[in-house]
Amino acid sequence: MSVLQSALLGIIQGLGEFLPISSSGHLLLARIFLGIQTESPAMKMLDILLHVGTLLPVLIIFRREWLDMILHPIRNKTLLLLVIASVPTLAVYLAAKKIFPAVNGFAVFDSGWFLGTSFLITALFLVICDRIVIRRKNGSSKVGILQAVVMGLFQGIGMTPGISRSGSTILGGTLTGLDKNTAARFSFMMSAPAIIGSLLMEGKDALEAGYLSEIALVPSVVGILVAAVVGYAAIRFMLRIIAKVPLSWFALYLAVIGIVYLFLQLSGNSIVPVFAIPAAVPVA
Repeated sequence: MSVLQSALLGIIQGLGEFLPISSSGHLLLARIFLGIQTESPAMKMLDILLHVGTLLPVLIIFRREWLDMILHPIRNKTLLLLVIASVPTLAVYLAAKKIFPAVNGFAVFDSGWFLGTSFLITALFLVICDRIVIRRKNGSSKVGILQAVVMGLFQGIGMTPGISRSGSTILGGTLTGLDKNTAARFSFMMSAPAIIGSLLMEGKDALEAGYLSEIALVPSVVGILVAAVVGYAAIRFMLRIIAKVPLSWFALYLAVIGIVYLFLQLSGNSIVPVFAIPAAVPVA
């Protein structure tokens, strides 16, 4: 893995984590078309580190909110709501491990066989979100337990490469009555416990499997820093436009690349994997 490749993946991670286009899907797409081995130990470890990079801007941008919820946990219920939102996400993660035990859950999608369909699912989510906002006009600015649970469930669905975590959770928020801006802010803050949880669980597995020794230090550091800087800009951008710009523009982009990807699959192009669950993966 070269420094240039790591920087490119850092840009993709920083943009895709907070724009509703799926960072994991675009990272996988980039690897497929760049000819980088998508399921290697080095790639799995780099994925974890790039997500740590996008954790940094979440902590910086919402630093006042983090400080207030830590210092005043009784008055400020946000920390409790973030914990509540993490429960259904964890449940979906564990369910996937149960269904696909041979590949540790969501790794069943690592080859990219479902990627085109995932992009189309995200496009549909974003269109639905816009329709809800248009019909309702005004949403709530208060996140409650219902919103946290539903957004946490959608965050679990968003662990599938190509299904945007931010897009899914924003849809979950608007479905339960939130305005887009409130849903987006809570969605971005939800990424912090999700990334930390992933780091603890996936990082532990990676260390035990010896994946850390597979990565190059300098390219990895570059990727983390680029992901952090680009992620910071992406959050600022989304918070500025979320209430003004329809998410359907992102949906159009995702629909195009999803359809092109499926066309390549159906036409038998060797660049993309066949649309089928890998034969070596038993379904529990």
